[in-house]
Amino acid sequence: MRLSLKKIMLYVLGLIALVLFIVFYARWFEWSNIYFPYKAIESTPDSIGLKYEDIYFRTPDGARLNGWFIPDGSSPRATVLFCHGNAGNISHRFDTIKIFNDLGLNVFIFDYRGYGKSTGFPSEKGTYLDARAAYDYLLTRKDVDKERIVVYGKSLGGAVGVELATRTGVCAVISDSTFTSTVDMGKEIYPFLPLETFITMKYDTLSRIGRLSVPTLVIHSENDEIVPFRHGRKLFEEAGGSKRFHRMRGGHNDAIIMYGDEFKEGINTFLTENCKL
Repeated sequence: MRLSLKKIMLYVLGLIALVLFIVFYARWFEWSNIYFPYKAIESTPDSIGLKYEDIYFRTPDGARLNGWFIPDGSSPRATVLFCHGNAGNISHRFDTIKIFNDLGLNVFIFDYRGYGKSTGFPSEKGTYLDARAAYDYLLTRKDVDKERIVVYGKSLGGAVGVELATRTGVCAVISDSTFTSTVDMGKEIYPFLPLETFITMKYDTLSRIGRLSVPTLVIHSENDEIVPFRHGRKLFEEAGGSKRFHRMRGGHNDAIIMYGDEFKEGINTFLTENCKL
């Protein structure tokens, strides 16, 4: 029985619609499992007794980003460029900011596009552009020693920070609770799916960290329930140049709260012995 041309066209159109639906759903599913932006700024550094500047700056592609510059207040050892994780915004990182400040470090923390007061929509390329714009902003400040900028990245921020360090003159890198790649993370959850085919935002830190020639500190908790401990070990093994591994205890998000003194000691030792700061 022959199909009419009309039925064939309807079949083709239906097949195209199904493919488009699958593609768009896959992209939405990927995005929604990587980024968890929160718009409302719930508090500011002065709530914990820290002075700060509320900063706005632009990326090369036009996004307007918001960040805070928290000065050490005396003679800073260095300036930390803080790339936060994939959830919340800059107002959810006070525990870490306070530790850096206590260590005599300036801190510049910023929100990626789509987070907090920053405009736009997050993407892998976008977060890389955002970090570079934040670094370029620091280079314009007279109170920042351009030779002493340390990039710190937590979780997804570690992937962003490592990528930034391959293109700029930061003096050191701190990767905290970072995954080797989003493909590897996906395989932890869906081990039987061909994720290499579907994942477009790869954040492939493992392939980049070996290109670093500056001192690198990898921090990872043995109890991390989100990013397995073996991801941190792989990153440390592949890291180039002078490097140090700091094993933490506690969960992915509460290790800094439960074992803040251990975190602080690990960073201070790294800055003193590996970076001479």
